[in-house]
Amino acid sequence: MKNNVLKDLYLYDELEAAAKLIELGFGEFQNLDMGNDFYYLPFQLLSSGFERLMKCHICLGYHEIHNTYPDSKYLKSCGGKGGHDLLKLKQAILSSYFSTHNIPVLHEDLDLLTNDKDLGQLIYLLSEFGKYARYHNLDIVTSAAKPSINVKMLWEEYENDIVTSSPKLLQKLGDLNTGEEVLDHTKRQIIIKLEKFARAICRQYTMGRLGEKALQFSGLLHTFILLKNEELGNRNYRKETTRYKEKERKVHARTLFDEFQRKTNKRYRHAVIKKEEFDGDWPFYHNEVIIECREKHWCIVTVDNKDYALNGSAQGRYKLEGIYDAGMAIVGKSIGLFIEMALKLGEDM
Repeated sequence: MKNNVLKDLYLYDELEAAAKLIELGFGEFQNLDMGNDFYYLPFQLLSSGFERLMKCHICLGYHEIHNTYPDSKYLKSCGGKGGHDLLKLKQAILSSYFSTHNIPVLHEDLDLLTNDKDLGQLIYLLSEFGKYARYHNLDIVTSAAKPSINVKMLWEEYENDIVTSSPKLLQKLGDLNTGEEVLDHTKRQIIIKLEKFARAICRQYTMGRLGEKALQFSGLLHTFILLKNEELGNRNYRKETTRYKEKERKVHARTLFDEFQRKTNKRYRHAVIKKEEFDGDWPFYHNEVIIECREKHWCIVTVDNKDYALNGSAQGRYKLEGIYDAGMAIVGKSIGLFIEMALKLGEDM
């Protein structure tokens, strides 16, 4: 009995680690930008997190059927040669430990896991990184007979395919004000795909009826189990990362002088924009913002009585925090239209 309780505790700890690794992986992926292309950290976190999540799933599914946890040999065999193949683990889940119970959203999950080729490519790349490709550079240096694949290069090709499939994104890529948005957009599309993958696995712990123990442990996975379609790609995972926490914030709280300038300075133009009145994809976490154009060039946005830079020139001119960096706008959703609207206000000066 004591041995069984101990195994439960260790599995609980492993599942908690899996959830945290995935969330941190998403956060580090969102941290990537034009000045930071260190893909290795999010790759490492995500490949480890998804492997642990699926192995916990298999352990719980096996326990539900056999009233005992599998031995290490069985669990390793589920992950193919070496035991770390994410696609093999996914297939083991689908063949033995995945149920739909005629629930529509679980049928959607099954279709995603079975037929989505884009997701399959992402999982393959994360799997290869976790198995071998994290040592790709050393394979080349040491003239390995069978060097691993270059996951970073293939991942960037995947991102490039997203960009080249959209003329609007290609146009933004050449604009200094919106170039960073292109990268943010591709990151968001990838996170949406991986969030769906995590949700599809995690929903088995509750709606899929993976077993009583799985239901007891499901609270660890509520981040993904309760994820609604309209919330996909909208969460700021960066807040949990060390880089985000340690960065000095220079948020400008508006003063009476700022308000005076806004109302009286003829070189300033502003407008209130409300989500309920906006015809488009709303990019901010708050439902109301004020956009402002100063001197025809510098665009800022006020959220909750604090000023943030809308375009790069305003960030440099006023030393304001960028709206994405501050976590006030959804990474990957375009603010381009708001920059356009602000600049249009400036045309009347």
